[in-house]
Amino acid sequence: MSIQLFKTLIAIADSGSFSLAAARVHVTQAAVGQQMRRLEDQLQVELFDRSGKSPRLNQIGTSMVPKARSVVQAYDALMNDTRGSAQMIGELTIGAVPSTIRALVPMAVKRLIAVEPGLHIRVLPGLSDELQQQVLRGALDAALISQPAAVNPNVQFQPLATEPLVLLTSKEVSGQNADEIIQHHPYIRHARHSAVGILADEYLIQNRLIVQEFMEIDSSETVISMVAHGLGVSIVPDLCLPDPIYANLRKISLGPKSGARVLGLIARQGAAKQPLIDRLCAEISELILTQKDQANTNDGH
Repeated sequence: MSIQLFKTLIAIADSGSFSLAAARVHVTQAAVGQQMRRLEDQLQVELFDRSGKSPRLNQIGTSMVPKARSVVQAYDALMNDTRGSAQMIGELTIGAVPSTIRALVPMAVKRLIAVEPGLHIRVLPGLSDELQQQVLRGALDAALISQPAAVNPNVQFQPLATEPLVLLTSKEVSGQNADEIIQHHPYIRHARHSAVGILADEYLIQNRLIVQEFMEIDSSETVISMVAHGLGVSIVPDLCLPDPIYANLRKISLGPKSGARVLGLIARQGAAKQPLIDRLCAEISELILTQKDQANTNDGH
């Protein structure tokens, strides 16, 4: 029985459909259907309910997914041990919060591929809590997230950067008093359930600030874009590696009690692809350190 059949089954469970799974495992939708028919024939059991417009995992299929994950993880660990090179594992699937997608993640991936040219990398954006759950389920090998309030004992979180909260405004907004600007301009709020949203709301509450809420947005990337177009102001982390749009906006300090986001990499304890995860972590750390050194040099001039 091919390990690829189990990988395809997992992709269907994680994505919710044959068509989305096809993109994940790099085959056609028809090939996904053929693989699942082959798996059912080999197991001599039906894994899907095909009475609707598209196949859906039935109860037996759903119960098979955790077992398939265990088989794939054991296989990856075996390949890593016997071949002695993380490069041979073939694929690394990572999640990332939106604020890291435009600069930090692509730069880190570029560095990782330079030393592991045979590696295939998939990047999935999401909010921190969602990504932690996907790491726990085995849908992601690792994720770059804001530090959770509680870290599950089955995962490990490696802090990489501390990003103080700042007030972000367009160039057209004048003044240096952050609290006054917040109260007199439309406020763009991060999603209240997100890590950054919770930190920003804590600052507003502690300083008894009443805002003119204009909109609430899940993605930090979209928040930054809205601010750049002059639609309002927002409290955001001072990104350790900003993209060009963010770098060209005004960032006003909220003072020593502003709070901060801790950005780090989360992965399962004893992950089969730990060597690759460690290398990715090292590349991100080096990027952050280089950016900090450059910022200090510019400040000195």
